[in-house]
Amino acid sequence: MRTLIQRVNSASVSSKGELVSSIGKGLLLFIAFEKSDTQEIVRKSMEKTVLMRIFSDSNDKLNLSLKDTGGEVLAISQFTLASDCTHGHRPGFDNGLRYNEAKPLYEYALKCLNDLMPSSVKSGLFGEDMQVALVNDGPCTFMLDIRA
Repeated sequence: MRTLIQRVNSASVSSKGELVSSIGKGLLLFIAFEKSDTQEIVRKSMEKTVLMRIFSDSNDKLNLSLKDTGGEVLAISQFTLASDCTHGHRPGFDNGLRYNEAKPLYEYALKCLNDLMPSSVKSGLFGEDMQVALVNDGPCTFMLDIRA
């Protein structure tokens, strides 16, 4: 499972010209599922994401987590993060989990986030074409890659 974590001042997602979700200060998550992923991996990834100390404290040190700050989460499924770009010029997607297997894991990731951060979690539309807008804070971006 790969999660691209972006600390944001704001973020939104639209589809077909309609606003789907938006957040203020918090984290924008782009999530990709791979063939070896399980609910245990998803749970660990979401817990780590919410508890990562990537927000500044009063001394401008990265000592606070999303949970500490009470920020919001916008979680977007992004199949292309599971790509392999090491061979040739076209990304390979053999390791990415297919739609019907990835969707339940995405829904489980949202459940985990909601359990950890009640009423602070928004999402995109699974498997849909979306437009994402963000104001990156920092910029501060992390790649979390948890594997079996």
